[in-house]
Amino acid sequence: MSEYFVVDNSVVMSWCFKDETNQYADSVLDCLSEGTAFVPSIWPLEVVNVLLEAERKKRLSEADSVRFITLISQLPIIVEHERPERIMKDLLAFARSNDLSSYDASYLDLSMRKGIPIATLDTRLIEAAKKTDIPILMGEKNSR
Repeated sequence: MSEYFVVDNSVVMSWCFKDETNQYADSVLDCLSEGTAFVPSIWPLEVVNVLLEAERKKRLSEADSVRFITLISQLPIIVEHERPERIMKDLLAFARSNDLSSYDASYLDLSMRKGIPIATLDTRLIEAAKKTDIPILMGEKNSR
């Protein structure tokens, strides 16, 4: 049976940069060999923004960015689309109550709604997940 989880952009983008690789992100990538990840609708914009900033800072070439997008497009990552009204109203309150950015709150909200763990490297998001009793994906094991 496949494992489902939400993957935060902090994990995904660590796959792009050699100086940001780590064991946790690698184990999350391994989980995608048999599992499926979900991301909120903001995710593609976040990926593109990080790539553009990396190009501007000469960390990546345009070809590197295109190559990375091609690679992640082949992974079982499903973008979950939401009604704008729900995002603006519900997410505002949720982000506020958990002291998160709207972007981070969208990942945690998606985990809550789907009842699946979240994979993240973001310290504030980890703390908010613990506070809201959302499991953190720990490689192949889940932990509460």
